[in-house]
Amino acid sequence: MIFDQEFLDSVDSDPVGSIVSASNRTISSVELMDAHGGWTDSELNELQETAALIANIIEAHNLYSENYLPESSRNFDETCQQLFHYVKNVGEEFQAMAFDQKMSSLKDKYKTAINSTFAYEFSQGDLDRIQILVNELREQISSTDKLDEKHRQRLLARLEKLQSELHKRVSDLDRFWGLVGDAGVALGKLGADAKPIVDRIREISEIVWRTQARTEELPSNTSHPLLGEESDGNPNDDA
Repeated sequence: MIFDQEFLDSVDSDPVGSIVSASNRTISSVELMDAHGGWTDSELNELQETAALIANIIEAHNLYSENYLPESSRNFDETCQQLFHYVKNVGEEFQAMAFDQKMSSLKDKYKTAINSTFAYEFSQGDLDRIQILVNELREQISSTDKLDEKHRQRLLARLEKLQSELHKRVSDLDRFWGLVGDAGVALGKLGADAKPIVDRIREISEIVWRTQARTEELPSNTSHPLLGEESDGNPNDDA
């Protein structure tokens, strides 16, 4: 394999950055093809491995790409060219996404630093638990066939953005409370089938509320007046 285990181990923590890195590395390696007048077997092998890796990262992390893995061709040069364009185009596509995420993250960090007298701070345990719940939400949303594709992609994009901006200290909690609205929409569309999604959003909301209540110096046992009691996932339930 052209990608070592250290690189593969880093994929889960930064799937978007890993796609960009893999693409840039391979494009830089094979872009000098004009110097020797044509494609080689080693270049084809590198393009195949990179394309397969990128496609797997996109699938495993439920990312959306406008580019699709090309079908095989009997023509050697055509196969290499198609794989080259796929790897290059996907890299450029996710480079833009990585840039947006980095800028958003930097803005949030500086906003917190500038307003250092006030920030919400998660415990490391709560932060780790939210990461787990977001990953589980991504799996639940991706596996349901009762949401239309646009709604599914919108929810997955929100989760991806939330996870990329998740830090111990944050200047506001708006992105988390937006999930409560998503839970209501999911409940309305899926009914009882929404329970796995709603349960995880509820748990995230409870963690966020504890953090907010602690920061605002409310009594430790103060419950959120809008979270209510645990529902069984029935949209007609008054609880």
